[in-house]
Amino acid sequence: MAFAKKTGPGGKGRGRGAKAAGDKKDGQRRGMFRRRKVCKFCAERIDDINYKDMRMLSGFVPERGKVLPRRISGTCALHQRKLRTAIMRARQIALLPYVTD
Repeated sequence: MAFAKKTGPGGKGRGRGAKAAGDKKDGQRRGMFRRRKVCKFCAERIDDINYKDMRMLSGFVPERGKVLPRRISGTCALHQRKLRTAIMRARQIALLPYVTD
């Protein structure tokens, strides 16, 4: 007679109280507390993102040429939309390259 293996609260099939190979030992911290990112434009009270300001825009575009997402750059939704528009305008008139070699 075969019985199905009971799963723990996580549903991983390890049973009650069992730990996986990658789990931390008892008494260790789970991880460092990550500080929430603050929007650079809100902190410095920048209302207008100018497409001609290449020094500022180039910080939000890596070598690949993609626009950095909000979760990485830390910008708020409003300023991320304005930033993307400014980057697209700068690319259109060849101030900022689409892709670097």
